[in-house]
Amino acid sequence: MRPSPEMIPVLIDTAETLKGPQRRLFMAKTVKALGPGGQRRAEEHLGWSRVTIRKGMHELDSGITCLDAFAARGRRPVEGHLPHLLEDIKDIVDGQSQADPKFQTERLFTRISAAEVRKQLIATKGYTDEQLPTQQTINTKLNSLGYRLTKVAKCRPQKKVKQTDAIFERLKRVNPEADRADETLRISIDAKATVNVGPSSRRGKGRTKAEAADHDFKPEATLTPFGIFVPQEDDLWLYMARSKITSDFIVDRLEQWWQEVRLRFLRVKTLVINLDNGPENHSRRTQFLKRIVAFAAKSGLRVHLAYYPPYHSKYDPIERCWGILERHWNGSLLDSIEAVLGFARTMTWKGKHPQVILVETPYAKGVRLSPSEMKALESQINRLPSLEKWFVEIPGTPREIRDD
Repeated sequence: MRPSPEMIPVLIDTAETLKGPQRRLFMAKTVKALGPGGQRRAEEHLGWSRVTIRKGMHELDSGITCLDAFAARGRRPVEGHLPHLLEDIKDIVDGQSQADPKFQTERLFTRISAAEVRKQLIATKGYTDEQLPTQQTINTKLNSLGYRLTKVAKCRPQKKVKQTDAIFERLKRVNPEADRADETLRISIDAKATVNVGPSSRRGKGRTKAEAADHDFKPEATLTPFGIFVPQEDDLWLYMARSKITSDFIVDRLEQWWQEVRLRFLRVKTLVINLDNGPENHSRRTQFLKRIVAFAAKSGLRVHLAYYPPYHSKYDPIERCWGILERHWNGSLLDSIEAVLGFARTMTWKGKHPQVILVETPYAKGVRLSPSEMKALESQINRLPSLEKWFVEIPGTPREIRDD
């Protein structure tokens, strides 16, 4: 017999609702009910596979259910036989990636292509051409790790000093070396744009109906987020400043942070600080240099300042955290200091909440040293030859900073 026109859609729909062994058993019982030639009729009228039907009939007759090893099917991921590949890709790419310049996404933008990553895996990580997957697979892995190769207007900086390439080459050595050393800790510090506190819309969009003032007038208060980020630990500290961000503010926060974490890092003897060359913390800022030298002496740490070049601060690791924060409170009314602090505390970076501290201490701007004081201070630090503004060690000996 063959199935009636009325039964055909019922049988097809029933089979589609079942999965695995149950589906095969249903097919086998149906074919047996159709009698001789049932497999051919099921294939012709119901669209069922004879292979699946035969498997189901074998299970029905023997009482043994076949296991579906779906996980064993298809090609295994390349990291299955190259377990360190993803970490090695991150090691190569991370130093050449920047955060979204507008902080609107968590996406990272990188200047290095998949083809170049593959070349560097062979040249610096010891892989062979035969071991590595194709360039297309490398590109796929870059995308899955969150890196994107795309055109972004702000990737073309307004200015590019002649030392830019040399600075990046040095950073590519300094940062990984710091991350690998047991007695060295690398941190990234920076301040975000000042946040106006009040019932203004901030041009954000949210799924909850929130009513802002019809005009954005003078804010009721302002808060400037300043962050200290530990890339290796994915730990973030946010200090919300009521005052201006000055040299004294920055070093006070470093001292406050170190007092809190020093028992966690008892083995650390060297602190590498990634930062931009902003007006309050660049290496020629007299008050900043004075305070950072005093911090090194007080803490007993050897401090390395490793600056990113002008208009390239988006490559600083902490910049990636600002994008998360901006997306977290986008569309919300930051109409009070408590609201700003609350949103900051509930953001997550790699599954962790930051520690958020309100700083109400006022700080004066314009504090400077005299030329003679600065000259005495310079004798206590070492600058990297040819890149004096960008790499500074406190304290150290001249031979400890070498261009090799």
